[in-house]
Amino acid sequence: MANATITMDDLLAQAGDNVKQLTAGEVVHGTVLSVKKHEVLIDLGPLGVGLVPRREVGFSKTCAVGDEVTASVIDTELDNGYSLLSLRKAAKDRGWDEVAEKLESGEIITITPYDANRGGLLVEYEGVRGFLPVSQLSAEHYPRVGSSDKDEILQRLNALVNVEMRVRVLDADRKANKLIFSEKEAIKEGLAERFKQLSIGDTVRGVVTGVVDFGVFVNVEGIEGLVHISEISWERVSSPSDYVKVGETIEAKIIAIDKDRLSLSMKQLTPDPWLKEVEQFKSGDQVEGTVTRITPFGAFVQLSPAVEALVHVSELGGDGTDPEKVFTLNERKNFTVLDIDKESRKISLTLGEAKKK
Repeated sequence: MANATITMDDLLAQAGDNVKQLTAGEVVHGTVLSVKKHEVLIDLGPLGVGLVPRREVGFSKTCAVGDEVTASVIDTELDNGYSLLSLRKAAKDRGWDEVAEKLESGEIITITPYDANRGGLLVEYEGVRGFLPVSQLSAEHYPRVGSSDKDEILQRLNALVNVEMRVRVLDADRKANKLIFSEKEAIKEGLAERFKQLSIGDTVRGVVTGVVDFGVFVNVEGIEGLVHISEISWERVSSPSDYVKVGETIEAKIIAIDKDRLSLSMKQLTPDPWLKEVEQFKSGDQVEGTVTRITPFGAFVQLSPAVEALVHVSELGGDGTDPEKVFTLNERKNFTVLDIDKESRKISLTLGEAKKK
């Protein structure tokens, strides 16, 4: 039997039957050929060469020549003969499976934010873009600033970009393309243990994380504490920023333990000067003082650096007397001590000499 003649066309046809053709959407494997500023080239073996634009590499992905990578096919043939690939899409498809697993298990994972806005931190985890809201940050990272200071909030959040953080997946919806992380959830168990070790009356050390009009926020080993403005000093405090600065380490006394926060006092770690200074006064004494506040119900008078007293409107004469017509702010006047209530820390005065009964 004579041998059949095989032509070149036959060989090419046979080769074509054996070489797999790429299709858009499929996943391929290859080796990094080169890494340039705007593109990465991938050797796909008999399937040719794939081109990955920089935007399709992914924020958290770095490539080096020789790396084995997995990519999704976007377009099978560009003008230069390359196939258009995406590492980000391939990672995202695999990443959603990983995200679902982490949500189910509650496992703590490590993420690195790549950007920030005033609402929180932008994250890419296993190719899936997600968000870490400000409300889910730990006490250590929460930007405690005045509510109107939006620029400082963003500045604080920008400082967390490219910083590794331990979080849990709080919510994940593949169809809605929503992925939310929580740093607070990742430290919850640890905080519960620390709370058990704390008691009212304990003295603790912490770092000031925010100074606002109504007080000072303090990070006490991951637990958030608040020193209310009334607990900063025994003297009247007009501005908490006059006493502490962000980043400063302070000592404070625990005066209350709430569900997830400590109420702290700085002043209670020092002797109360009121108790000492009030000893120099007794009922019936003629005293001189400075008017510090004028209200509809009377005037407050500073008798010593730590002692303030009240002249009630009823001590000014007839009904309807306006304290603002009797007193001038910062003026010094003579008064008589009517009563001293040490338990309530109140001293009552009358203007001038008390009428003898």
